[in-house]
Amino acid sequence: MNILVINGPNLNLLGIREPDIYGKKTYADLVKQITAYALAKGVSVEFRQTNHEGVIIDWIQAEYLRFQGLILNPGALTHYSYAIRDCLKSLPIRTVEVHLSDIGAREEFRKISVIQDACIAQIKGKGFAGYEEAIDCLMKGN
Repeated sequence: MNILVINGPNLNLLGIREPDIYGKKTYADLVKQITAYALAKGVSVEFRQTNHEGVIIDWIQAEYLRFQGLILNPGALTHYSYAIRDCLKSLPIRTVEVHLSDIGAREEFRKISVIQDACIAQIKGKGFAGYEEAIDCLMKGN
């Protein structure tokens, strides 16, 4: 199974950005941990990160046939990107939305995900382990 992992705005700042919320591990640590987990499960993962909404849409549209699943952490785009939502609804790629923090327990604006109904699952508040759970979810065919 091949899974594309797309991380949105500010995920490149892991380890620097609000470590009391996101922890002290870096984006490189995330890639290393999830790559090792995927390898142990017999899954291939490819990581991408951008701070630009249109780039996320372009990647999904260009790559959805190469991958059997998508793990998407859209960052703050979660709360207002109907364009990403529409892209996911338009294409036959099974997607799991992942958030390092529990967006339901944070600021009021973070409690709403316009992406969620375009995904087979939403995993939040589990840190890096949320990506591992997303791999398992995609492997189960949920």
